[in-house]
Parts: sequence; C-alpha cells; structure tokens
Amino acid sequence: MGVSSWNPLRSRDGRPSKLPMYENLNSPSKERNSNDSYGDSDYDDYSDGSSSPSTSNSRYTSVSTSAATPIMPKRNFVIPRKPRQPLAYRLPNKVVRYLCFGLTSFIILMIITLIRASHNENKALAEGRIDRPPSAPPAWESYPFLTRYYGGIRNLVPFSKSVPEYPRERDELPIDKLSYVNGSNWQPDIEERSLPASKEYIKYPQSVFQNAPEQFQECYLDKANKVRVPPLRYYEGRPNGFPEAVLGSYELLGLPEDICFERYGRYGPYGFGYSVRSGGLGTGELGEKEGFEATWDKVPQVDWTGTDWADVQRRCYQANAARYKALPPKQVSPHGFFINEETAAAKLHARDAPLDKSPQSPADSTVKEKSAAATSEEGAVSKQLPRTAVVIRCWDDYVWREEDIMNVRSLISELVLASGGRYDVHLLVQVKNDAAHPIWADAAVYEKRIKDTIPEEFQGLVTFWTETQMLSLYQGIFDLFTRGPDLPVHGVYRGLQMAMQHFAYLHPEYDYYWQWEMDIRYIGHYYDLFSKIENWTKEQPRKGLWERNARFYLPSVHGTWEDFKQMARVQSELGTTNADNIWNGIPGADKQPQAARGDKPIWGPERPKDPKDWFESDDDPMPETTYEKDKYVWGVGEDADYITFNPMFDPEGTTWGLADDITGYNTSDGNGMPPRRAQIITASRMSRRLLMKMHRETAFLKHHAFPEMWPGTVALQHGYKAVFVPHPLYVDREWPTEIFARTLNNGRNGATGGARTSVFGQREHNLIGLTWFYNSGFAPNLYRRWLGLKVNNDGGEEFELTVDESKNGTSVNEMRGGEGRMCLPPMLLHPVKDVELPVEVNPEEDIEIPESDPAA
Repeated sequence: MGVSSWNPLRSRDGRPSKLPMYENLNSPSKERNSNDSYGDSDYDDYSDGSSSPSTSNSRYTSVSTSAATPIMPKRNFVIPRKPRQPLAYRLPNKVVRYLCFGLTSFIILMIITLIRASHNENKALAEGRIDRPPSAPPAWESYPFLTRYYGGIRNLVPFSKSVPEYPRERDELPIDKLSYVNGSNWQPDIEERSLPASKEYIKYPQSVFQNAPEQFQECYLDKANKVRVPPLRYYEGRPNGFPEAVLGSYELLGLPEDICFERYGRYGPYGFGYSVRSGGLGTGELGEKEGFEATWDKVPQVDWTGTDWADVQRRCYQANAARYKALPPKQVSPHGFFINEETAAAKLHARDAPLDKSPQSPADSTVKEKSAAATSEEGAVSKQLPRTAVVIRCWDDYVWREEDIMNVRSLISELVLASGGRYDVHLLVQVKNDAAHPIWADAAVYEKRIKDTIPEEFQGLVTFWTETQMLSLYQGIFDLFTRGPDLPVHGVYRGLQMAMQHFAYLHPEYDYYWQWEMDIRYIGHYYDLFSKIENWTKEQPRKGLWERNARFYLPSVHGTWEDFKQMARVQSELGTTNADNIWNGIPGADKQPQAARGDKPIWGPERPKDPKDWFESDDDPMPETTYEKDKYVWGVGEDADYITFNPMFDPEGTTWGLADDITGYNTSDGNGMPPRRAQIITASRMSRRLLMKMHRETAFLKHHAFPEMWPGTVALQHGYKAVFVPHPLYVDREWPTEIFARTLNNGRNGATGGARTSVFGQREHNLIGLTWFYNSGFAPNLYRRWLGLKVNNDGGEEFELTVDESKNGTSVNEMRGGEGRMCLPPMLLHPVKDVELPVEVNPEEDIEIPESDPAA
C-alpha cells in the first residue's frame, strides 16, 4: 500500500467490496509523471478519499468511480526543496583563516603579557618597589593605650594603696583617669613643692643585700682603695594608678614590687647628671632635676676619667679569691717548637682536666697560697662558689653613646663590685671586615682595632671574633641557607652561638655564662636581679618543667603559681581543643582521629630517632625514678643549665620562619625532624656543661641550629635542666586579659608552640606592645620617656614641670603632666637602641681663638 493513500483517521468498518483493477504500467503518461512530477490524479485521489461525504471514509476510492484504481500505489518521491538563503554573507575561507590566525595570536600575546606583568609585579613586591596593599589592622590596635606609666615622683602613693589602671575586672566601673592626678603633691601656687625622699637600695629590706648578706672584701675603683661607687637610690611606692605587670610575677621571684627608680637614682652613680669637667658624661643636666643631689649625699661623684675596668675586675677577684673555686691553668694552644720556651716539654692537658693533675703557673700558686691563708683566718669554707662570666655581644663598628657607657658601667659595678668578684664582664666583639683588618695575621692590628673602636675604659675586656674564624673552627656543616645565600650558617645571624661556644672553650675558669646584649636595660639593680633569678631556677623541680617552660604565666588569669603548675600538667596530659584538632573524629573530616590529645611528659633526655645522631650520651643526667612516682623532688637544688626570659616553645608545626633551620641530623627514613625547642631573644644563662656539649657536637657531629634554637635543643636532647623565668612584663594597651592569655598560649594543648596557631611566627605582632620582645615598640619608647626625652611629641621637660589644665587625661597625649620625673618599678626592657641624650660640648676639644693684634 502506498504512503499517499494512508489515512490515520479512516474507519475500521468500511472496506471495499471488490478487488481493484490492475493498472497498465506501460502507459507513457505514467512514465512521464513518475519521473518528472506528481500527477493531478494523485492529488485527486487523496482529496476524494479524505473529503468524501460518504460514511465509509475509506482510503480507497468508491466503486462507482470510472477510473480504474491500481492495486499497487504509485511510488512517492521526496519533493526537492529550494535551498535556504543564508542570513548573512558567507566570508571566503581564506579570510576566515586569516581571522582565526589573528585571533589565536592575540590570545597567545595576551597570555604572555599577563604572565610577564605578574612576574614583574611579584619581583617589584619582593624588592620593595611596590607597597603591598594595607591589610586589616590587628584587633589589639583597637584597645586604648594605658596612660599611668608616665606618672611621676610627685604623685607617688604606697603600693598597697595604689589602684592600678590595669588589669581590671570586667564588672568594674570605668575609671576617671583624672582621679589619679587630683591627689597629686603638685601645687602650682606654692614655690616649695613637696617631694618624697629617696633611699639607698642596699638598705632596702627585700634586697639581696639584706635578705642574703655576704661577707667579702669591698671592691674599689682605684688601686688605693678609696674611690667607691655611689649606691643606687629608690623611692617608696609607685605613681598613682601605675598598671600591674600583665605577665610574670615579682612575688614569685622575690623582686621588689613596692618601689620605683627615677633616672638620677638609677644612673646618677655612673656619670649621669654632671659635667665632663667633673668626670661625668656631660648629660642629664636638663629637665626636671629637683632632689637629684641626694644621689651623692654620702658618696661623692666619681671622676670616671682613666678608669680601667679590666684592672678593677682583677683586683676585686684577687681580694676575694678565697670565696671561689681555684682557677684552672690557662692552657696555651699548640703552636709548634720554640728553642727558648721553658714549657715546651710540658705535657698538654685538656682544659677541663682536674686541677690536681694540671700544671700550675707561679701566679696560680700565689693565688692559692693567698686563698689558703685567707681560709685559715676566716675559718673553713663549707663550699666554694662558682663564678660566672657576663658576655656582652657587640661589633667593632658599634657607635658608643653616653647612654651605652653608663649602662655598661652599671652592669660591671653592680655585678662585679657588688658581688665581690663573683661575676666577670667581657665584651665579645665581632670584627665584620677582617679582610680590611687582618687581626689574626698581626697582633699589632688586633690591638689597634681595639683602640680604634672601643672606649678606653672597656678596651681591656674585649675578645674579638670573626665569621671566617668560625668557618675554620666548625668546618663541614651542611648549610641549608634558610635565609638565602647572604646569611650563611657561620654568619653572625645564624651562627651567633658558635662565638659563644668558642669563648667558653677558651675560658674554663667559669661555670656559667650569661649571654647579654647591648640593647638590654634593667630598671633596678643587676646583682639583685641575677642572684634572685639564679636562686629561683635552682629550686625548680624537673617534673613538668618543660611543660611549664612552654607557657606564658598571667597571674590575673592563671591564679597562683601552684594553680598554673597544675593547669600546665592537666593540659599536657589530657590535651585541649584548638584549631589544629577541632575537626578530629568528626565523620567526613579529612584528618584521622587521634588516639589521644595529650602529650607524653618529658622525663629525661629526648633523643633523636636515629641512634647515629646521639652524641656523648653516656654522661647525660637520667631520672632518679619514674615520672608518676616522683613527688616534685628531682631537680630541686640543681643549678639550671639553661635560663631564658621567654618561653621555650616547640617550633614543630608553627609558622616561625626558622623552625627548620637545623642541620646535621638524619631526617630521612621516617625519622623526621629531631626534637627541638626555641626561645626568642638569645639573652640567657648557659652552663659550661651545656656550652661544651654544643661546641663538641657542632665540631665533631656537625649538628647545629639557629642561635635561638640550638641551646634549648641540646638541653632537651641531653636531659639538661632548662628553666624559663616568668619575669614581670608590662603591656602598652588595655588588652582583655582572658583574650591576651588565649592569644599567647594558643599552641598545642595550651602551650605557646607546636601548632600553626602559635603566637611565634605570623602572630608575633601581638607581642610588640610588651616590654620584652625582639621588636618591641613599647620598651624603647617607655625608656626614652623615663630618661626625660620626648617621644611622638609627648613627654620632655615641659611635661614634667608644667600642668596643662586643658587636657582631660583620657589618653597619653591628653595627660596633664606636672608630676615630675617618671618613676618605674624594676623591669627588663628590650630592645633599646640608639638613645641620643643631650650632651655638653667636650671641653677637651681645642677651640682655635684668633690672637689679637697689639697694634690694633
């Protein structure tokens, strides 16, 4: 059946009654129609079948139709359609090819241009030629500044009656800061203004001189034993509203909390406040000075001209040699054969050999005879005291200012003379350009460089060192270049401890070594500070010590020291929730659940995984019992091998940029990084045992780490006693103490390190406002204001003398002033650099005066 006769609407009932007739296929008309086009009959058949009024609706024509219907339908052909006209004109293929080539070239050129622009911008950012877009300010910048640090001696109140401006409880009402000055002793209408009297610090009841007095021969500045150093003077109380220390504790360490020092009582004994003609520094003669003469009431001003501190220290030690361990002989390093050398046949001994087996020089024999005589006169000495070296780091191009000189004078006077020779002060000076100054090639060049760069009074204290010297001593260290090729491992930045190690090797006469810096200042008496710190660390038990070392202590949040100890123990054993483990154990989390959050307590040496990295471990101290059985006994009475002023944190997992600056260890084969600890700022005390272990391990096993990480790492791996001292620290802004505590102790399990959320690394900006940090902004500003200088147009002579009634006292620049010289309680400050004090003209400088003409 043909397609043309199909009708989908036809009825199933109507059927044709007769068979159709066959069509003559040879018809010429058929051939023409079938080849060329559709015939009219096709349309007629379709229309008849579909439009007939009959009820059958058959697809076939009626039997009454005269035309014969073929039995097979005609073949249908697809009707050819006319091609559609394009919407637009079609471009030639040649033009299309050119357009595609141009578009592709443009895209490639654009990609190259963007890559080059990105590279140039990154290079410019790295070189500092383009300022980075300002980031959002940290939250602490919104906290207001504290103002009562800048109160003066005319507004002193007893410590028990002082209401501190900070910290305060949340539910306390805001303070009217003008109430702190309304009760001031300042009375503008009266010429004679009341001023409390200062007192000598050596007579302060809680000082080391009264609590633990020592019997020794007094030390003098001159050989005739007539010139004494005037004592420091203090004021009782504090300026009204003076804030409390946010970190650390005075009471814990036994430091004085209820007194304060102003600049003349602190530095007046060392030449501050009188002229060069009188033997002073020629500075401190401006500003508010009332009452400063009391500094020299009993002991006159010292003429510091011609002082030789090396000779002063020797005479002080010799006068009290009986109190200390006998000096080991000075060992001369091997230097070949000399025909006229008397000691050529003597056997070379190790520097740490027992004294009874070492050769003695005539000078040592004389000292021993004097010591024995003194001992027989005074009675048997129960225990001879160890001696300590205070090593101040410096460099040959350092610009010595008057403020630096009076600080070093105070350090020597208060540690050496006030202790009877228990301490010695040295200057460890780096020669930066030993190519221009070949100090190792000629002894005369060595001495000349000292005279050209160091003040005359300190020249006898100098020990030079250079980077090339350290390179020759500690050869073979694999350099990681963690700070680029300009800062090698033997350099002053990454290899600073090498010079300290070698210094200790050259000086076996000391049991302990304080590493000090030129930019550290202490408002108080140095011997009082050092002796109390050393005594406190000696009494610390080893149980939980490393866990406490890793945390800041905030008394307003943590409570008493016993509360803090228990908190550190619980956090370490049970663990805490922080950003690094908050998702552990949650279904679908990427991190795998940990078996326990707590840390294994550190009890004894923490060895590297590879036994080949162990070095001379046989003599390492081991625990006397298990951790659980110890009753906080082990370590009590043991001198600390390592004392720091900042927490010793675990750099693993932190953002601290030098966490991986440790070399010489096997970190492959699944060993990972060795156990290590770091502390910011290298100022610390190290025992000879620790320094010698560092020295030998660096020289023989090629182990080394960044200077702030190397001592703590060696102490941890060898089980030495290391203690962080929670000394008092102040903050410049009104931090909420709870937030401050969480910010500082935000590492693993409540410690300062061990996690990416550690405050050490990218979050160190939170520590800028403290009085002790490597980049503190508060410490230098506070110190300069205390000296009477202007800072940010605040402070100075006018501020100390004049009351400005127009100011409301709500901020630092709105303080009214007129309270006199600033008075600060004992505190450590770092860093304090480049303090320029007004200085009078040196009268020794010749002024050319033209001669008058008699004939004129």
